[in-house]
Amino acid sequence: MVTLSDIQLAQQRIRGIAVRTPLIAYFPPATESEPPRGQLFLKPESLQPIGSFKLRGAYNKIASLTNDERRRGVISYSSGNHAQGVAYAARALGVKAVIVMPRNAPKLKVDSTAALGAEIITVGPASTERMQRAEKLSRQHGYVIVPPYNDEQIIAGQGTVGLEILEDLPDADLVLVPCGGGGLISGVSSAIKLSGSHAQIVGVEPELANDAQQSFGSSKIVELPAERVSLTLADGLRTQSIGPINFEHIRRFVDNIITVTEDEIRAAMRTMATSARLVAEPSGAVTFAAWLFHAKELPEARKTVAIVSGGNVDPQLLAQVLREEPTPAAS
Repeated sequence: MVTLSDIQLAQQRIRGIAVRTPLIAYFPPATESEPPRGQLFLKPESLQPIGSFKLRGAYNKIASLTNDERRRGVISYSSGNHAQGVAYAARALGVKAVIVMPRNAPKLKVDSTAALGAEIITVGPASTERMQRAEKLSRQHGYVIVPPYNDEQIIAGQGTVGLEILEDLPDADLVLVPCGGGGLISGVSSAIKLSGSHAQIVGVEPELANDAQQSFGSSKIVELPAERVSLTLADGLRTQSIGPINFEHIRRFVDNIITVTEDEIRAAMRTMATSARLVAEPSGAVTFAAWLFHAKELPEARKTVAIVSGGNVDPQLLAQVLREEPTPAAS
């Protein structure tokens, strides 16, 4: 299990590399029929140099390697954001990086990863396929694997988001966290609960990729088929199952996990762009979607923080979303 000291050490390592993102108060348009709900703060990890929180964990992991391990180079597997995080961190530390990516990864994320100097190898859409290819190449060439989520150094790096939330808003009583493989929610929940905060932690994921919700409810890891999870627009949350290390942290520190629909994700992206002036990719918009449409499933809170995990959205998709009709909020 990750300790508070692990997360604090990660915070020291990433200082000057990852941006210390602010909390931005969101003021919804006032309506006479809507009762007051408390205040919402958005934490835009979309402002990171690579456009997502993934830089935190990737840099902490690679920075913790020995000189011999760095000379061997690193390899990872990712649909996009972790790929960019590893490529950016490796370049900053002078380490060779190889990334295994699915063929259906957004072109924007593939091109950005390549521009950061990483060697890219493509495979099919299944998350298990890219993990297996990375493990094979690691055995063949001696590369050190930098997992996207199932690793304590990765979790500690992502946990720095939680430390920043408490530094800026120590009386936060609800934190909404996107949940894919479980790295971010593992780190954030650990940081917040180990710091002594009583804030509730609620994970949010797409209905089409609700492996974490099913796992949380059944107390065992549930794996979903690649054909199903690949249907969600939230490409960063298309993980088929959460990691065993992540699940251990989730079971200890997370209070609940809920899901949002594809229409709600698109509506949240649109509202965030027009009302909060923030661009979020689908994966980054799920927490805002939960706040907009699932108030009855969330605990009452005076001060809520919604982590916007990334903003790497294809411009054509964003334009399409912005042209769509509004989705009515849930009553």
